[in-house]
Amino acid sequence: MTTTPEPWDVLQPALSVRQVLTLERVLAGEPEVVAAAGRLDRPVRWVHVAEAPDVGVMLSGGEMVLTTGVLLAGDEEKQAEYVRSLHRAEAAALVLGLGRAFPAPPAVMRRAAERCGLPMIVLHRPFPFAELTEEVQSRLVRRKFAAVSLSESVRTALTALITGGAPLQSLLDEIASHSACPVVLTNLAHRVLATAGERSAVDDVLRDWERIARQAWGHLPGRSGSGGGGEGDGWIRAELGGRGERWGRLVLCGYRGDTATGRLLADRAAEAVVLHRMLGGTAAHSWEEQSAQSLLTDLVSGVVPARQLLPRARAAGLPVNRRTFVPLVVRDGEPARLERVLRLLGLSGIVAELADGATAVLLSLARDQDAGVLAANFAARVRKEAGDERTVVAAADARTVWDEVPSGLREAQHVADAVADSSAALDLPAVVRLRDVHLRGLIRLLRDDPQVQSFAERELDGLLCGPDEDLLAVLRTYLATGRNKSRTAQLHHVSRPALYRRLEAIQTRLGVDLDDFEQAASVHIALLAHDAQHG
Repeated sequence: MTTTPEPWDVLQPALSVRQVLTLERVLAGEPEVVAAAGRLDRPVRWVHVAEAPDVGVMLSGGEMVLTTGVLLAGDEEKQAEYVRSLHRAEAAALVLGLGRAFPAPPAVMRRAAERCGLPMIVLHRPFPFAELTEEVQSRLVRRKFAAVSLSESVRTALTALITGGAPLQSLLDEIASHSACPVVLTNLAHRVLATAGERSAVDDVLRDWERIARQAWGHLPGRSGSGGGGEGDGWIRAELGGRGERWGRLVLCGYRGDTATGRLLADRAAEAVVLHRMLGGTAAHSWEEQSAQSLLTDLVSGVVPARQLLPRARAAGLPVNRRTFVPLVVRDGEPARLERVLRLLGLSGIVAELADGATAVLLSLARDQDAGVLAANFAARVRKEAGDERTVVAAADARTVWDEVPSGLREAQHVADAVADSSAALDLPAVVRLRDVHLRGLIRLLRDDPQVQSFAERELDGLLCGPDEDLLAVLRTYLATGRNKSRTAQLHHVSRPALYRRLEAIQTRLGVDLDDFEQAASVHIALLAHDAQHG
C-alpha cells in the first residue's frame, strides 16, 4: 500500500511572482519588471538569498532568488551564466537589488532573462532582503498549514457521509459547498452522471455542455498534470478510477479560488467518490442508470418544469434539438434489457426504472422517422428478449415539443397501470395506447376519488366482507370475458355446474342479477375501481 503524499508535495500551495510583487514590503522597494513580464503567474515555492555565481546548483525549483549581484559586477559572461543557471534550476524569478554593484538594470542579464522566460525584477530603493524573506516564508507556511487544515476538513466531512451510508448526491453536495461552484461527475464519454451546486449555475454549465466538453476537455488539468490551459477559468478535473482503470471524471466548473486549493478539493472529492463506489460494490443500479432515473422521475413528477430539465437531458447524452419524443412505459421490463434493445435497434433514448415494476423509456427520434413503426419494433423486440408475449409496452402519442414530454410520460404510465392486472384477459395490441384501455383507463384516473371508492365498496360489500376470495376472482374473470361462462369455467379449471353454483353465490351475496346488463355493468365498474385502488 502506497503512502498518500502530503498536500504540499502534490499541490505545492504557493504565491505567484505577481502576488509577491504586490506585498507592501516589496512595494516599498519600488519593484520594476524588466524581463519576462508575461510569466509573472509562476508559483513561488520559497525565497532564497544568494550571491554565489553558481547558485543554480543549490536550488530545487520554484525559488525566487534575491541578489545584489556584487560578485557579478564587471563580468558579462558571469552575468549571463548566472541567469541561465537559474533557468536550468527552474527558479521562479530573479530579484536584483540596484545599488553599488548595479546602479541600473544590467542589459546582459535582462536579455538573457528574456530569452529564458525567467521573470527578472529590479528594486530601485535599498531593501532589506531579510524582511522580504520573512514575509514570503511566513505566508507560504500559513498557506501550507491552511492546505493541510482544508484537506483534513474536507476528508473528514466526506468520510463521515460515506460511513453513514449517504448517497452519492450528498457527497457531491458537500463538495459543492466547499468549492462554491458547480460540480459535475461524468463518465469517460463526457456524459453527465450527476451534478451539484446552485441550480442556476449548474444549468448554465449544462446548457451547452456538449460544446464545452468538446472544446475544453483536452485542456482541463488533471492530477496527472495533463492539459495546459483551462486553469485560469477555474475548470479543474480529477480522474476517477482504481486498479489501473479510469471510469470517470469529477470537474469543478468555474472555481474562483486559487488553482492549488481547487486541485486539493478536486483530489479529495475524487478520493471520496472512488471510495463510495468501492464500498457500494456491485450495486443494482449503475451511476448511469441512477442519472437517467433521476431525470425521468423529475419529468414524470412535474415538480421541476420540463424547460429546466432540458440542460440535464442534453448533458446526459439525449438528442433534444429538432427531435420527436416517444414516451413509453414497460411493465416488468429490466432496464438493462431495454437499454440493450435500444442499442440493437440503433435508437437514441434513456431508460429508468420507476415504481411498481414499471420502467420508463424516452425515445428521441429524428423528425423524419416513423414514430409509430419504431415504437412497434421496439415493443416486438422487448417481447422477444423477455421471451414473454404478454409483456405490456404502453405508449403516449409522440411529442415534438420538449415541454409536452412530462404529460406524455404520465399518460404512458397511466396506460401501463390500467392494464397491469388484466393483460392476460384483454386482446392488447403490440403497443398499448390510451384509446385501448377504454373504461378501465377512466376508472384508473378516478380511483382516488372518495365517491368512486364509496361506490366500489357499496357495490361489492357482500364479497369484500366474506372469507371466500375465490368468488371475487371468478367474478373478475366472468366480467372480463364478457360473461362467457364456458371460458370462465375453463380459466378456473372447474366444471360448468360448479361455476353456476359460484355465480349463484356471487349474485346472492351482492343482491344483483348478473344477466341484467345494467346491474352487471355497475358491478363491473365497481370491480375495476376496487382493483385500481388496490393495485
